[in-house]
Amino acid sequence: MNQRNLTLHSTVPKASDDSDSFIDIDRLIAILFRRAGSIALCVIAFVALAAIYLILATSVYTSMTQILLDDSMTKYAEDEAPAASAQQVDMQIASAVEILKSNELALSVVDAQNLSENDTILNPGMSPAELVKSGVKLVASALIPGGPPVTEGDARNGRRQKAAAMLQQALAVERVSRSSVIAVSFRSTDQMLAARVTKAYADAYLNDQLNANFDATERASVWLQERLADLRDRSQQAALEVAKFKTENGLTSANGELMSEQQLADLNKQLIVAQADAASASARYNQFKSIVDQGPEGAVNNAAISSGQTDNSVIQDLRTRYIGVTRREQEIATNFGADHPQAVQLRTEKEDLTRQIFQELQQLTSSYRNEFEVAKSREESLRENIRHLTGKNSESDKSIVKLNDLEQRATALKTLYEAYLGRYEEAAQQQSFPIAKARVISEAGIPTAPSSPKKTMTLGLAIVLGLMAGGALTAFQEFRERFFRVEGDVRSILGLKFLGYLPLVGKLPKERKVFQPRKTPLPQTAEAPDDGASFERIMRIVLEAPRSVFAETLRNAKLASDVMFQGKSDRVIGVVSALPGEGKSTTAANFAALLASSGKRTLLIDADLRNPGLTRMLKTPPQQGLVEAVLGEVPWASAVRVDSRTKLAILPVVSNDNLMHTSELLSSQGMFNLMENARKMFDYIVVDLAPLGPVIDAKAFAPQVDGFLFVTEWGQTPTNMVRDIVNAEPQIKQKILGVILNKTDMSELGKFSNFGGTERYHHKYVSYYTDEIPAKRQSAEA
Repeated sequence: MNQRNLTLHSTVPKASDDSDSFIDIDRLIAILFRRAGSIALCVIAFVALAAIYLILATSVYTSMTQILLDDSMTKYAEDEAPAASAQQVDMQIASAVEILKSNELALSVVDAQNLSENDTILNPGMSPAELVKSGVKLVASALIPGGPPVTEGDARNGRRQKAAAMLQQALAVERVSRSSVIAVSFRSTDQMLAARVTKAYADAYLNDQLNANFDATERASVWLQERLADLRDRSQQAALEVAKFKTENGLTSANGELMSEQQLADLNKQLIVAQADAASASARYNQFKSIVDQGPEGAVNNAAISSGQTDNSVIQDLRTRYIGVTRREQEIATNFGADHPQAVQLRTEKEDLTRQIFQELQQLTSSYRNEFEVAKSREESLRENIRHLTGKNSESDKSIVKLNDLEQRATALKTLYEAYLGRYEEAAQQQSFPIAKARVISEAGIPTAPSSPKKTMTLGLAIVLGLMAGGALTAFQEFRERFFRVEGDVRSILGLKFLGYLPLVGKLPKERKVFQPRKTPLPQTAEAPDDGASFERIMRIVLEAPRSVFAETLRNAKLASDVMFQGKSDRVIGVVSALPGEGKSTTAANFAALLASSGKRTLLIDADLRNPGLTRMLKTPPQQGLVEAVLGEVPWASAVRVDSRTKLAILPVVSNDNLMHTSELLSSQGMFNLMENARKMFDYIVVDLAPLGPVIDAKAFAPQVDGFLFVTEWGQTPTNMVRDIVNAEPQIKQKILGVILNKTDMSELGKFSNFGGTERYHHKYVSYYTDEIPAKRQSAEA
């Protein structure tokens, strides 16, 4: 059953974790199942709030229209502009959005639709915060003295401004993705009004664009007309000043140039030609003069140089004859000798030809010299004329500079006038252009369903918020979970053996303070251990339900003691807890009853001297008991009571407020003698001791105890406190047989175990637990 020594997961931190995964999925699923009620409660609460909101909220309808900003609409009236950059397009669209949101456009819609008299616009439903704010303003206006009475015109303008402000609040303008489309939507409780105002906004924007274009072009036309008149007068005046200056300074012109400048240009051209002629004549003269200076023989040898530069055919003929005679002379001299008469005759003829050629060259040299001198004279004459004309023009340089300045000014004014005239004509034509740079691509329709509140989204959001709140509550509850719940908690935190669970068998005492209030009522399974409850009834739970979880856990405790003390004839077992009210007295009584019913001689001693819970359960208060027996006032056997049914011997305690040093009494020689005598008569001695936390009685009595049963309350006693108390008492810890979790809610036990834990499959052992605990069967055992 549930006493198997298996290491289970727990909701509290473990000393070690064998899981290799970063997140323990099994533990998370177990937490969700365990806290499903809290999560469901949060979801239901938020859904209920959402339903109340949907019922009470006023339905709001939204109508939307879409406007496309299209520059191509005016391409027939304007010159094609260069493609705009992405930044310019974004700025243009952002400007259009702000225009649609502006107060000026809102006032245009108010005037066009006469909304200053519309109660739906002027007096919408107010939220609770707005009602409070309105009440404060009303009280303040009643306390503060009022000003002069408002005129009808001011009141009308106030309603107009208020209507415009309400329109701006209910208006939504945004760009559609990265396109040039602007979506304009308006919210109102009136469907028809929403559609009407949205359409009015689109019309108002288009009209505003047309009016803005008309006003701009009109103002530009007026300004350009004024500039044109001024530029025309100034241009004419500048032209007159140029003509007057020319006349006064004798600066006549032809073909747009001054006469002196034309003459100087012509002389420069002639001088260039004369210089070229003189250079050519000089070259010819020098060439022939150099030939002549070489003498007759040299002149004849170089006479061919001039043949390509003149038309002197005489020299060419003489040169030809001279070459022929020279050739024949050389042939005869070679064949017949130089003294041959024909050779001599040919030499004489060659000399005559040389003389003739030289004479012709002398004549040509004289001719070229005369030609060179004429060209040189003409060049000098032209230079003199240029110097004379240049000196004359230098006198009028200042006048020419002034004239140039006047002409430039006149030209600039004329150009500027022509440019402004073109712009004026263009503005005059565009002034009446009836198309705006925008158009409506989606007309505002009448909404058929309310846009707010959105039922599906509201309920979905409520569920999500409920789940989030449930998750937060679950996390808070889990972080606060610092109690013993399952076997694994005992093994990992305390390092002790786990003996089992004792189901809840009674109501909590009213005077006990608990660490965590229970969320659900506890099942009444037996008579509560209050004053007046019969000891026999409490003691016999294990007897009346021998096949219950309660009895099985105590049997496991007996088995643990038998294994631990095997071969020992007498055994003293102390029952302790960390805090009062954890059920150790009931556990001790039933454990002793179980031992006695099995035929073992058993003595049950109530050693909780300050709070004797076992003794208070007796029907008849005892007159003598443990204290008197230890002090030697009475024999201890005379103070023992025996249960007729189980033969269980019980040694009670008589309440004594004057008994101060209980720990010394339990560790006294009298107590030692009593226990020695009892060991001789009984097989088992079960001692109900005081809790370990508040008093030291159990520590004082520990040397006489063979083993301890540690009882702690399920889901109530903090684990850290139990661990600290147990670790602080090593002489007790080493004798602890095991830990029993008392007052366990068996119906909730499985929720604190991960998948695979024995607690989760407790219901499968139902066939082994057939007996009911007195008064009522636990639902977890059914």
